[in-house]
Amino acid sequence: METTAPSGPRPVVLMFAGQGAQHPGMGRHLYGTEPVFTAALEEVFGLLGPRARRLRADFLAGRADGLDDAERAQPLLFALGYATARLVRGWGVRPAALLGHSVGEAVAAVVAGVMSLPDAVRLLVARTEAAARTPPGGMLAVAAPAGALAPLLPAGVVIGAVNGPRQTLLAGADAPLAEAERRLRGRGVLCRRARARQGFHSPLMDPVVASTLPDLARTPLRPPAVRLYSACTGHPLTPAQAVDPRFWAGQIAAPVLFGPALDRLLADGDVLLVDAGPGESLLSLARRHPAVTSGRSDVVAVLPPARADTGLVHAALPAALRRIRAEGHRSCVQ
Repeated sequence: METTAPSGPRPVVLMFAGQGAQHPGMGRHLYGTEPVFTAALEEVFGLLGPRARRLRADFLAGRADGLDDAERAQPLLFALGYATARLVRGWGVRPAALLGHSVGEAVAAVVAGVMSLPDAVRLLVARTEAAARTPPGGMLAVAAPAGALAPLLPAGVVIGAVNGPRQTLLAGADAPLAEAERRLRGRGVLCRRARARQGFHSPLMDPVVASTLPDLARTPLRPPAVRLYSACTGHPLTPAQAVDPRFWAGQIAAPVLFGPALDRLLADGDVLLVDAGPGESLLSLARRHPAVTSGRSDVVAVLPPARADTGLVHAALPAALRRIRAEGHRSCVQ
C-alpha cells in the first residue's frame, strides 16, 4: 500500500468484524433510512434462501436469543459488513486496503473482488451449517500474551486468535475450555467467554474444512483488486493465496492473526482505519495500537457501540462521515 504525501488525506482502510462482535439491534437504525445500506442488506438476504425471512425478522426486531449461534451470527455479520462497505463506498470513498477478522475476511474477499457475492454467500451458508454440526464449543477472551498462555492450556484448547499483544482468544470444546478458564482465573488472569457457541479457529473445525473444500474448488477465485491484509496469515494476501481454495477452506480452522495483520498494515503507512462492523469491536482493538495512539494513524467507526443510547446510535453515522471528509476525502457526499 502506497502512502500519501503528508499534506494529503490518509488512505482509508475498511475493517470487517467477526464472530463475537454481534449484538441485538446492530445496524437496524440504518435499515429503511439509508437506501444504499438497505439495498445491499436485502441483496444478501435475497441470496440466503429460506433462512432469510427469519434472519431479517430477527434483525429488525433486535432479538438476542440464539444470536451467538453460527447459523445466525455469521450471516448477519457478513450482511452487515457488506452493507456498511457499500454505504461507505457510496460516499465516494475508495478504500486503499481491507482487513477482516474471521468471517469478516469473507466480506473483504467480496469487496476486493476475490469472489462474487453470490458465491461468497453460498459458501458462507454451507460453512455455517457445517460449523453448527461440530461438538459444542466456544472461545475465551484472555488478557495475556498468546506465548505465555500456550504452556498453560489443557489438551483440546488452542490459540484461536491473536488480537493484540495482550488480547488473545482461546478456542476449543466446552469442557476443556472451562478447564482452561478455571486454570487461568486461578492464576489471576482476566478472562471471559466470547460470544460464540462453536469452537471456531480450532481443530473442531477440521470437518468443516473437509466438507467445504470441494465446493470451493469449483468456485471462481481471482487475485484481489484492492490490497487485502489477511488475518489468516498476518500479511497481505498474495495472488496465489487468493485463488487457492485450500486457503479459504482452511481459514475457519486456522488461528486469526488480526494483531499481526494490523501491525503489518500500519507499518506500511499511515491510514484512516474505518471499522465497518458492529459494536466498535475492531475500533477498540485498533485504538490501542502505537501507530494510532501516536496520532500517525486514526480510527473511526461507522456503527455505534453496543448498548448505546438512542442519541449515540443515530449520531455515529454522520460523525463517521464528517471525520472521513475532514481527513480530506472531498469526494464524499455533502
